Amino acid sequence: MSSVKVLKASPFSLAISAIAPDKSISHRSAMFAMLAEGTSEITNFLRAEDTLDTLNIIKNLGAKIVDDGVTIKISSEGIKESSEILDCGNSGTGMRLFCGLLSSAEGHFILSGDEYLRRRPMNRVTAPLRDIGAKLDGRNRGDLAPLSIRGASLRAFHYESKIASAQVKSAMILAALRADGECSYSEPELSRDHTERMLKGMGAEIEVEGLVTKIKPMKKLLLPLKLRVPADPSSAFFFAVAAAITPDSDIVLEGVTLNPTRIEAFKALERMGANISYETTDSKYEPIGNIHVKYAPLKAITVEHNISWLIDELPALSIAFACAQGVSVVKNAEELRVKESDRISTVVNGLRACGIEVEEVQDGYSVKGGELKDATIDSHGDHRIAMSFIIAGLKCGMQVSDLDCINTSFPNFFELLQKITKVEFTSL
Repeated sequence: MSSVKVLKASPFSLAISAIAPDKSISHRSAMFAMLAEGTSEITNFLRAEDTLDTLNIIKNLGAKIVDDGVTIKISSEGIKESSEILDCGNSGTGMRLFCGLLSSAEGHFILSGDEYLRRRPMNRVTAPLRDIGAKLDGRNRGDLAPLSIRGASLRAFHYESKIASAQVKSAMILAALRADGECSYSEPELSRDHTERMLKGMGAEIEVEGLVTKIKPMKKLLLPLKLRVPADPSSAFFFAVAAAITPDSDIVLEGVTLNPTRIEAFKALERMGANISYETTDSKYEPIGNIHVKYAPLKAITVEHNISWLIDELPALSIAFACAQGVSVVKNAEELRVKESDRISTVVNGLRACGIEVEEVQDGYSVKGGELKDATIDSHGDHRIAMSFIIAGLKCGMQVSDLDCINTSFPNFFELLQKITKVEFTSL
C-alpha cells in the first residue's frame, strides 16, 4: 500500500490530450470482438489493470491477439472453454458483462476477481439471466463471486428492470443476441448506451425506442470493429473539477467522448456555475471532441435525475459541492453503495474528515459548502474515492492512502496531476 501527499495548487491553464482512454468502451471493444467475423482493430485501448484483465480473459477464451503497442488486433473463431479461472480483477463491468456473454457459450466457465470484487453483489445480473435459462451460480445463492457458468440455450425475454444500470442492460443484450427469439429490455430511465451504439455499428439488429431496447438474435457473426477508443469523460472529470475549484484556472480536455449519457456530470458542474464549452471533432461509433472548463464561483445544486449517467462521477462532483455556496443534495443514488466501496459512506466520511458538514441518507447525502481542510483519507481500495480526494487536495493539501487501485482505470493520473501541483509519495 502507498500514500501520497498532495500540495495546494496555484492557478493553472493547460490542455490535456493524454487522458486515460475510456474504460467502458475498452472493455466492450475486447468482448464484442469475440462476436465478430474477421479481425477487429482497436487503437488507444486503455492499458489499465481492469481492461488488461479483460484482454487476458478473451485470450483464455480463444481469441487471437496481436498487439504492437499502438493497435490491438483481435480475431476469434468462437468462444472456447478455458481451463483457467477467468480473473476480472477489480472490474464489476467485466464480471457482469462476461456473465451475459458466456451464458449461451458452449462450455463451463469460472469468473472471479480481487477481494473487493468478490464482495460486490452480482445477483442483479445473475438472477435475470437464470430466469431465461442460464446455468449460473456462485456464493450466497449466486450473488457473490466466484461465479460458475455452464453455457445453455437461452429463452427470448421481455425484461423490465427496476434499476437503470448499463451493466445489467449490457449483460442482457449480450444474452439476447443468442436467445431463441426477439427480446426486449426496458429500464426506468435511460442508462449509458455504449453497448447499443457499438453493437448496432457492428451490424446487430438493435433498436432503441424511448426506454425500451429491442434485440433480434444474431443470424450471423457481426462486422469487426475498427475503433479508436476516445478519452474517458469519467477520468477527464477529475481535472474538470480541478479547474472548477481552483480560482483563475482553466483546462481543455481533448478527445473525450461526448455521448450525452456520459457527460451528465459536466452538465451538473455547469449548473453549479462553472464555465464549460464543448467542441465536436468526430462521430462514428461515438461523438468525440474537446471540453473546455473555466473556473467560476460555484453554487449548490440538487442532483436527483439521470443518476445512472453520472454515478461514477458523483465522488468527484462531491468535491465541487464542498467548494460551493449553499447545500447540495444527492438523491436516488443508492447504487453508490454497491460500487468498489460503499461510496455514500466513503464520500461522507471523507468530507467530514476535511471539515465539511455532510448528512447521509440511504440513497444519497447533502453537502454544505465550506472550507476544505487538510486531512488523511483512506480510499478503501476505490480508485474514484482516491482520485476525488487527491483533487480536493488542490484546495488545501491532502494525504490519501491505498493508491494501487488508481491503476485499475487511470495509470497516468499522477503524471497529469503533476502538471498542476507537486505530489510526494511514501510507502506504508
